[in-house]
Amino acid sequence: MPDIFAEIKKHLPADADISDTAFEGANIILYTKNKEFFLQRNTVIRDIVSIIKKRIELRPDPSLCMDLEQAEIEIKKILPAEAGVTSVLFDPARSVAVIEAEKPGLVIGKQGEILRDIKSKTFWVPEVHRTPIIRSKIIENIRGVLYQTNDYRKKFLNKVGHRIYDGWVRERKEEWVRVTFLGGGRQVGRSCIFLQTPESRILLDCGVNTAFNDQNAYPYVDCPEFKIEELDAIIISHAHLDHSGFVPFLFRMGYRGPVYCTAPTRDISALLALDFIGVAFKQAKKGLFDVDDVKEMVKHTICLGWEEVTDITPDMRITFYNSGHILGSSMIHIHIGNGLHNLLYTGDMKYLRTRLLDPAVTSFPRLETVIIESTYGGKTDILGSRSEAELKFIKSIDAAAKRGGKILVPVLGVGRAQEILVVVEKAIREGLIQPIPVYLQGMVWDITAIHTAYPEFLNQQLRKSIFHRADNPFLSDIFKRVGSRKEQDDIIESEQPCILVATAGMMNAGASLEYFRRLADNPKNLLIFVSYQSENTIGKKVQNGEKQIQLNYGDKPEIITVRMELVTITEFTGHAGRNELLRFVHNLNPKPKRIIVNHGESTKCIELASTFHKINKLETCAPKNLETIRIK
Repeated sequence: MPDIFAEIKKHLPADADISDTAFEGANIILYTKNKEFFLQRNTVIRDIVSIIKKRIELRPDPSLCMDLEQAEIEIKKILPAEAGVTSVLFDPARSVAVIEAEKPGLVIGKQGEILRDIKSKTFWVPEVHRTPIIRSKIIENIRGVLYQTNDYRKKFLNKVGHRIYDGWVRERKEEWVRVTFLGGGRQVGRSCIFLQTPESRILLDCGVNTAFNDQNAYPYVDCPEFKIEELDAIIISHAHLDHSGFVPFLFRMGYRGPVYCTAPTRDISALLALDFIGVAFKQAKKGLFDVDDVKEMVKHTICLGWEEVTDITPDMRITFYNSGHILGSSMIHIHIGNGLHNLLYTGDMKYLRTRLLDPAVTSFPRLETVIIESTYGGKTDILGSRSEAELKFIKSIDAAAKRGGKILVPVLGVGRAQEILVVVEKAIREGLIQPIPVYLQGMVWDITAIHTAYPEFLNQQLRKSIFHRADNPFLSDIFKRVGSRKEQDDIIESEQPCILVATAGMMNAGASLEYFRRLADNPKNLLIFVSYQSENTIGKKVQNGEKQIQLNYGDKPEIITVRMELVTITEFTGHAGRNELLRFVHNLNPKPKRIIVNHGESTKCIELASTFHKINKLETCAPKNLETIRIK
């Protein structure tokens, strides 16, 4: 028995009748055969938690749980009809009943009274999930994978816990911390940072660069110090492919450790990975990984909420904080050792309130080193106001619609698309744009559904709208899903104006490229760029003003003549502009001692690091890929 269980046992009453102990990651689970202790002794558990500073959960031994069929009847009898319960699923190995409902708050009840009622009458521990208002096949499939692998998950989470706690009292004579950039050093794309201590080996993000089709697309996981069999954990800041897209490949190579992220990040990264497979198939290329590898990633994911503290190795504890970038995106705060060092990895961030999200957090318990992005960190990257950007966007659309044109908005399926939908819905509702259909294609529909499943990760105003269906902007009947090639053909051939919101954001593949190919030569039509355009992408070539674009379409190249109107609105970006970055660092509390700049073009990384040094009198650097920095 690990020392942590021995320590807990010292504080338990003699009649606790603990039948089993287990870990669920960093959470410590105690199973009791004493009904009274399960129902009445919460204060005992709270007292132990205050002593050992670890999360403990008390559950009934499976032998106490009511029969499954009878329990389902009893639970549905207890739950109010207006809660909109869609399913009750059981995990017998963990004594957990998973309740999915449209209104989880009504399942929980005032101060948790309904959950307590379910516990006392059925001796199952209720776990409540929100049913997406818009049906999402990806969420259903992910939850299906988790339910089907309950036994495996229990063993896996217990193994993770042993890794964390078996060494929790071990003394360490030598202490150091180093980071190696396996991707994202002086570039945008394939973010991947290798964090090492004498005890732990961690990856912060592991993405692909979709602008390349060669070795430059992937992180340097073949470097000498990285050994996949020694990797303790992967932490994903957010779901975009340049931060998460290489993770399934690590499972293909044999990794079976934990992946830490928020629940929206898990769902969206799985969806993007599956789409990545589909794009490769359509282009007749060999996929980097397959569906089974994505399933393995999902099986090994441990989801955390914002500001939820958890140990991930014996000497590392992480906390996620809102980064303001996309749904579920997080800055990762890592407490290393017993107060040895505190590192903040911002991932991609936005220090501005948007239609979807609140700005990035700036207050932390302790802070010595910050690794910060610099996508828009150059001297000329001064973004204008959001309100002016929205007005320009609305006026451009209205003008194109009045001349009978079609408006193509290529988007990243996550974040930017939903921001655009909220802006368009409001503008049409207020009469600023004439009523025209808004067609959604690619992953936009599924990812919008995921937004409705996790409103707790959105800003307060939008969260309230989603809780009250009548005010949910995503449910507007102006939005139409394009589900087939025939529907796409009909839209293009129609003479009616419309808005086309389609992936991919850089037009390097997907529905947006097909729409561009067939709409580009008509000057009535409008193309609005609201996403960052990487070098070597079709979107960047068009944005740079090229009028003849060569596409490798089918068996032979095709030349596209660009006559449609082009508008670029940078201010919709989910990245912080230069002024936001400077203001973010200025407002950090406490003040860090070192800033490491990554995730930006080389000149922007170097220039921003220099500016931070001059203004804040901090140690700064902008490492290249494969450079290692000792931060403690």
